[in-house]
Amino acid sequence: MNKALDRVLKIPSFQERYDKMRREILENEQVQRFLQDNDHVVNREMVERGLPTLYEFISQNSTCCGCDNTDHCTNYLNGFVPKLSIVRNSIEIEYSKCEQKLIEDERRESANMISSMFMPKDVLRARIKDLAMDNDSRIEIAEYAAKFIQTVKGTGNLPAKGLYVYGKFGVGKSFVLGAIANELASLKIRSVVVYVPEFLSEMKQAISDNTLQEKIEFVKKAPVLMLDDLGAETLSAWTRDEILGTILHYRMAEELPTFITSNFDYDGLENHLANSQKGGVEVVKAARIMERIKAITLPLQMEGSNRRN
Repeated sequence: MNKALDRVLKIPSFQERYDKMRREILENEQVQRFLQDNDHVVNREMVERGLPTLYEFISQNSTCCGCDNTDHCTNYLNGFVPKLSIVRNSIEIEYSKCEQKLIEDERRESANMISSMFMPKDVLRARIKDLAMDNDSRIEIAEYAAKFIQTVKGTGNLPAKGLYVYGKFGVGKSFVLGAIANELASLKIRSVVVYVPEFLSEMKQAISDNTLQEKIEFVKKAPVLMLDDLGAETLSAWTRDEILGTILHYRMAEELPTFITSNFDYDGLENHLANSQKGGVEVVKAARIMERIKAITLPLQMEGSNRRN
């Protein structure tokens, strides 16, 4: 085998190609800089032995290639850039995440900070900068949302009170929840965003598969909870008292911020909560729920035309 290899190496065309590749490697600007920076360690034998590694290095982009998606990355490891180092008297390559990879990982991590239950995807992509500012009510809501985020950034703590945004159908109330959730996600703060009618329906089914308590615990203990379209559901005394009441009482007691949207103002929601599915009127129990909602939210009306039309 050695004799055969010696014969190959002595072939002029092979030797010429090898010498050309060696010159290309050693004349590379980044390789020369690396060798100069490590001239107190590197010797000739180390360089000759490390030629394949150096060739692997110069065959790639040592900075982010600028692709719009790491799936299109031209490097050997998608989303990673090579860096030369000395490890145990040997030239080695270390790979680190490129800028695009870091951006994509950040996006994924942020997305994982939002747990959504039955919410549309466009709402979950919203940001505060995307909120329409075409009337005073929208400006006031956007300013409160921005102030909430700035408080978190400045203090590292979550304010105890969230928002109660109410208004007509289609004015963009749900969009506000998504915008705030995404801003909080960028700060590594987890939100749970819940479409209330579907959630309450799911709770009834959860009794049969023994997941009811687990789901209630998950929602009520969320660092930030967002209840979308409260008041659109058909309420039973059980869903009102055992589900909504339990969640809201816990969050009031623990001072956890809660954001709520509804078509009703406070008075309208209290009237809705007082009328159970079976036709009974329970004013005291409705008032107890409203007491908790008022303790954890600031009411702001959103005006405007129906954007779904």
